Amino acid sequence: MLVNIALGLVTSLLGGGFVWLGERAKRARELNRRAEFFGVRPGETCLVVLGGKHDAPGSAHYADVRAVVEFSLLVGELGCEAELESGDFRGGNGDRTEFCLGGPLRSNVRTGGHLAAPLPGVTVHPYRAGSPESVAIEVGGEKFLYSRRDQEYALVAKFTPRESGRPVFLVCGQSATGNLAAVHFLRREFGQVARRLPSVERFCLLIKVSDIGTYGHHRAELERDVSAAAFG
Repeated sequence: MLVNIALGLVTSLLGGGFVWLGERAKRARELNRRAEFFGVRPGETCLVVLGGKHDAPGSAHYADVRAVVEFSLLVGELGCEAELESGDFRGGNGDRTEFCLGGPLRSNVRTGGHLAAPLPGVTVHPYRAGSPESVAIEVGGEKFLYSRRDQEYALVAKFTPRESGRPVFLVCGQSATGNLAAVHFLRREFGQVARRLPSVERFCLLIKVSDIGTYGHHRAELERDVSAAAFG
């Protein structure tokens, strides 16, 4: 009887150990996939570039600050640290993965530079009061329009500049709400998005945010992969 009890205890311990090892390996694979998608390496320092309010230089929109917090939590989960810079930051990102947040007009001039260089197929139309094309995102000749407090889009791109050793992860929404929605969505649903892409080394996506008046930044989804048209 004592032998049977001992065998039962050993079997339980071994079974529990295998379950623990399996769960640990599963978590490690999840972290590796997340790190690959966002382009970071555990232990590195990441650069976060935050744009300001277009009508109030030197200040940031509350939703953009929340998006930066989401990025900071993300890099922290992956064992990295984050350094924050403003949208007028100049120079290459070098050996730091860069997360650049904000529109390219007066909000984040660095976004404008990123769009002009590797993303020739993308145009972000300027703000014009009363114009249906105000802040529209145009990719490959197709326009994605902005409807305040109803529906909007955010462009998300990942690429590595020629002079850099690490990628840029760019989030360019039609408003601060769009920026936050894209970061919030991708931080949680990167796996389903990654499975729909041919490669996570370089991509350009459109994230759609809908029913904003009711759900704020929480109702977001992948609209489409526009990599071919965006990168030309």
